[in-house]
Amino acid sequence: MLAVDDELTLAEQRLESELDRRRRENRLAYYKPYPKQVAFHEAGAIARERLLMAANRIGKTLCGAAEMSMHLTGRYPEWWKGKRFDKPIRAWAAGVTNQSTRDVVQEKLLGPPLRDWERGTGMIPKAAIGAVTRAQSSILGLIDTVSVQHVSGEYSTLQFKSYEQGREKWQGAGLEVCWLDEECPADLYFEALTRTNETGGIVYLTFTPLMGVSEVVRRFLLEQRPNRHMTTATIDDALHFSDEERAEIIASYPPHELEARTKGVPTLGSGRIFPVPEDLISIKQRDFPSHWARVGGMDFGWDHPFAAVELVWDRDSDCVYVARCYRVSQTTPINHAAALRPWGKDLRWAWPRDGRRETLEGAGIALAKQYRVQGLDLLFEHAKFEDGSVSVEAGLMDMLDRMQSGRFKVFSHLHDWWEEFRLYHRKDGKVVKENDDLMAATRYALMMLRYARTAKSAADFRRKLEYPTNLAPA
Repeated sequence: MLAVDDELTLAEQRLESELDRRRRENRLAYYKPYPKQVAFHEAGAIARERLLMAANRIGKTLCGAAEMSMHLTGRYPEWWKGKRFDKPIRAWAAGVTNQSTRDVVQEKLLGPPLRDWERGTGMIPKAAIGAVTRAQSSILGLIDTVSVQHVSGEYSTLQFKSYEQGREKWQGAGLEVCWLDEECPADLYFEALTRTNETGGIVYLTFTPLMGVSEVVRRFLLEQRPNRHMTTATIDDALHFSDEERAEIIASYPPHELEARTKGVPTLGSGRIFPVPEDLISIKQRDFPSHWARVGGMDFGWDHPFAAVELVWDRDSDCVYVARCYRVSQTTPINHAAALRPWGKDLRWAWPRDGRRETLEGAGIALAKQYRVQGLDLLFEHAKFEDGSVSVEAGLMDMLDRMQSGRFKVFSHLHDWWEEFRLYHRKDGKVVKENDDLMAATRYALMMLRYARTAKSAADFRRKLEYPTNLAPA
């Protein structure tokens, strides 16, 4: 007979083995997304088209597979705020070639393609996998179609596709969901959209932008719509790497692919407005001496976001620090002002020329006046240089000169600011006025840097005058 201690050991081993089996065969239940992955999922509640444009090895394919599995099974976690389907769906999942579809997309969803006994160790729970049809292909282990049991008791249908099949093989079907892993040709993307038009379904992409500003990237980058959303993520958003591992990965990439593979930034080449290495201007959050001056900058917006930044100025070294930023769309001046007032009563605000115009949501009151009424200290005139000019190019060159000379720094945790910085570019020599709200707010603040002040100077200006009380009447 086994001793009591031996029996306990065996029982513990059996329990651990059973827990391991459940984890392997129901990975979806253990999916814990990073903040950027959560943002991508949540955007699906509104956006029919979504793009997760991200660095390599941050879990973008796992993110896509997890969402596909939720839609197929109807097993949505408690934290889920994205798109929901309350009935079985028809779906496609696609990669570049048949082989990459098998080795990446199929494996993430079903498990190792050449080991049938491990089918069910991907993101689709093993218990939900129904009939499986193999593809008529020279690629061993490639699956064409799989049935997946929905929580309703009926079955969803998932079909695997590849870009190399061509547009003709992508026609005909009506779909609720289409997931495209890796960047696809524009004609296939629009074909995928067509497949979901009649159902009101969704199309989402997950890729690293190694093809530069392609037609698909341009659609998300420059043709913004309420039902179209892009989430960007860098290697810093991958919380499973240590600092040492992250540094080793970065060092492994060739220089010409570094930003795409580590920042998820499409190659913009000579079109970049600020062709500056991020390490040159990025710093960790820090405190500033009280005698350093501050000024704020804001860019008005409704459909495109309202944006604001706080600059801190070390006059001795003439170095400017972007210390805070704020970016929100479709919100009124009352709410924006409430968010910005805690930045300090002493903070003066630079604002653009369109602050003099009247708006419908402001009942005919000029925008600048609406923010003054809400307690923000907007400067007496709109942003301009000392000579009275308002040149955008002059403002951009001032920013670039400061960056290149070490007189412009940005806190590394200001993700919204960095997102705009990475994608800010020109087309045909002209500045692309999309996704540039924080860049504009920063430029306005720099144009009015001469009006920056300290908290002490603001208090001295506002101090109550004390009059002598012992003077004899005249």
